[in-house]
Amino acid sequence: MSSSVDGVGLLVRWLIEGSRGGVTRAKILRLLRERPRNAHQLSQELGLNYRTVLHHLEVLARHGLIARLYEGYGAPYALTSLAERHWSVIEDSIRKVGVRL
Repeated sequence: MSSSVDGVGLLVRWLIEGSRGGVTRAKILRLLRERPRNAHQLSQELGLNYRTVLHHLEVLARHGLIARLYEGYGAPYALTSLAERHWSVIEDSIRKVGVRL
């Protein structure tokens, strides 16, 4: 296993398994794997407050797992190439916290 995969694995485990909000972040990642969505769409689908969803999107974006497709109000988020390359690592953590894929 390369150090890149090890680093991503540690990051993902911390973001999903080891910190408050990990289950919500797992659900967001799972939904974004299906297709890009904006914060409003995610808040509606997850039944969560818009500001809560924005917070989790900011955390995931800050760590390089998601990005906005363009700037502006209502811009959708999508998985980054980093997240796509390491989806199996992300998927393992999502399963460990009990979120269905």
